[in-house]
Amino acid sequence: MKKFSGSFAVSALVAAMSLSGVSQANVTDKDILQDQSTVEDVVSNGLGPRGQRYSPLDKINTNTVKDMRPVWSFSFGGEKQRGQESQPMVKDGVMYVTASYSRVFAVDTKTGDELWEYNARLPDGIMPCCDVINRGVALYDDLVIFGTLDAKLVALDAKTGKVKWKKTVADYKEGYSITAAPMIVNGKVITGVSGGEFGIVGKAEAYDAKTGKILWSRPTVEGHMGYIWKDGKKIENGISGGKPGQTWPGDLWKSGGAATWLGGTYDPDTNSVFIGTGNPAPWNSHMRPGDNLFSSSRLAIDPDTGKIKWHFQTTPHDGWDYDGVNELIAFDYKDGGKTVKAAATADRNGFMYVLNRTNGDFIRGFPFIDEINWAKGLDKNGRPIYNDEMRPGNPSASEDGKKGSSVHAVPAFLGGKNWMPMAYSQDTGLFYVPSNEWGMDIWNEPTAYKKGAAYLGAGFTIKPLSEDHIGVLRAMDPKTGKEVWRYQNFSPLWGGVLATAGNLVFIGTPEGYLKGFDAKTGEVKYQFNTGSGIVGSPITWEQDGEQFISVVSGWGGAVPLWGGEVAKRIKHLNQGGSIWTFKLPKS
Repeated sequence: MKKFSGSFAVSALVAAMSLSGVSQANVTDKDILQDQSTVEDVVSNGLGPRGQRYSPLDKINTNTVKDMRPVWSFSFGGEKQRGQESQPMVKDGVMYVTASYSRVFAVDTKTGDELWEYNARLPDGIMPCCDVINRGVALYDDLVIFGTLDAKLVALDAKTGKVKWKKTVADYKEGYSITAAPMIVNGKVITGVSGGEFGIVGKAEAYDAKTGKILWSRPTVEGHMGYIWKDGKKIENGISGGKPGQTWPGDLWKSGGAATWLGGTYDPDTNSVFIGTGNPAPWNSHMRPGDNLFSSSRLAIDPDTGKIKWHFQTTPHDGWDYDGVNELIAFDYKDGGKTVKAAATADRNGFMYVLNRTNGDFIRGFPFIDEINWAKGLDKNGRPIYNDEMRPGNPSASEDGKKGSSVHAVPAFLGGKNWMPMAYSQDTGLFYVPSNEWGMDIWNEPTAYKKGAAYLGAGFTIKPLSEDHIGVLRAMDPKTGKEVWRYQNFSPLWGGVLATAGNLVFIGTPEGYLKGFDAKTGEVKYQFNTGSGIVGSPITWEQDGEQFISVVSGWGGAVPLWGGEVAKRIKHLNQGGSIWTFKLPKS
């Protein structure tokens, strides 16, 4: 039913909304905190602030899923296709979903009819690293809040799609953008920024969700000053955990990267926002000896002040672009009768980590992919034991000074796991990890920082490691580090995972299939082809006593842009832009 473009949809669609019988209530902090257990809506990214992507719904289960069928599909329309990496939200019969090029749609969940549409007016000079994607909105009060490719936060009226407030988070001309879904914690919108390949300085910031007023700013490169705003006044809130240049040489910390481009999760038990940071800039690690804090790390941040409580660096002195942004998911488990407050993450570097979420202490770590050669393992503190032969060579040591020696490093810089969120089942105690098996030829080159220009200092080519698969969906036991089952996919996996109490795990594939698996065995129980590759994250909710599942379909993202030889496997896949919604028949 898509008919309009421009800054917001006109009154005809608003009238259609009221005629559809859709009612709307405000989203509260309590709604967000209880999102995992309140099955009639989805009001947080990750189906709960911890990001476990687990639902207690079980009407669609291993016995009934074979009868699941699509009930409506909604097209984003137009020529703005490309990667569709959004996770939809659902509240009171309305779905709120973002699309490529910083668009937001409100859709009637009963009919699939469009209620309103918002198109951000993007300038010509945006510099997105990895496609023109957006991963979703945040809901709070009567607002729909999202980030744009020109690094703005925009709050829309949930009923009309009209702008209520708009704030500039950073200067897009310097390479900043926003692609992650913002998160709401105690009435604050907390957002990160993208742009690590342009030498930006990563940061997390909090804004008042109702007014858009900035509350605090926390840079994620050691040496940069943090600030908090009180009574409208900007007050220094300490540097970001260290002195300028302490783990950086010279002035390189001033353009150090560490972008917070995936956003974060929230743990109410410790009142901590867990947010990851990306690669240090430039990629050429010989230019910046040292650990380069806080790049390629997980940070626990106080949502009230922006203070860094603790950090855990997965790849100190990163020389392979193994960003540490991947989601850190809080979960509890029993060990000798004691409850362990843990958090787990599967890193780009190929290792999965289990941490104590109260203090960041390393509990255990283990590979979750078949081959890793850049490191020989992890030490007792979780620090990688480097294989020095697998670090790309120093260009200054070469004869012409233009190219360092090349190495074949595994995994490739797109990672054993990239942005695509994993799920944790409270029933099986397993994490379901979307992963990829690939390597890369990588070499270093000289480079210098220039505002708004690419700042890599490296070249690369990604290569598959196997003829019959790249993507692997794995069920991993966080207490043992063992793989319980796997599903191998010919193309890379690039979409998120959903686990349910129906003993099911759902994920989409680049070939276009929404697939459902037995959570205990990995047996394929369901598949449906949506017509374009799926790189979004599925959700489930209950309405009028029925369980629904929705997923965004539309091939794109980083793989077709950066994939090297992998691109040969996916060159035939068609772009798209739609939402598919499924349920069981009534009888």
